Amino acid sequence: MSSKNLYVDLSLIDVDNPIADIETIRQYNPQRHEMEQLTAIVYENIEKHQCVGYKDITREEFWIRGHMPGMPLMPGVVMLEAMAQLSSYFVQAHNLLDAQVVGFGGLEEVRFRGPVVPGDRLFLICELTKVRPRRMIVCRFQGVVNGTIVVDGVLKGIPLPVDSLQVKD
Repeated sequence: MSSKNLYVDLSLIDVDNPIADIETIRQYNPQRHEMEQLTAIVYENIEKHQCVGYKDITREEFWIRGHMPGMPLMPGVVMLEAMAQLSSYFVQAHNLLDAQVVGFGGLEEVRFRGPVVPGDRLFLICELTKVRPRRMIVCRFQGVVNGTIVVDGVLKGIPLPVDSLQVKD
């Protein structure tokens, strides 16, 4: 796929002036430490239900040592987690699902099309195609490095039952 097939034209986005940095993202997403997979949010279009963020891939990522020694390659499941966090941020920031926390509900039509390695900036694009408050969201997504789509598919998000999942002391 060429860049003309992107859901959002990345060349029109000012990545030097993020809409949300990591501190703002933390207001909406519960992941912390090694599991934080977003660096910044750089674009939102509420009417089209589109959001763009990115993850800067560093040599300090938790997966570098083991995936794979001598050839560090971002695991596909981590790319999908980054996409889930982007869609969760967008849904929570605009209260589209009416839920405390958004969790994975499913994945469809996922294709990995290229590698993501340390030094890359992985742009994440999500576009919500269905919103059912208190039930589910569906979004199509793309991950892009240097103008090339490296992953795409469809993600479903569901409200998580926070009260029953919290650890009781």
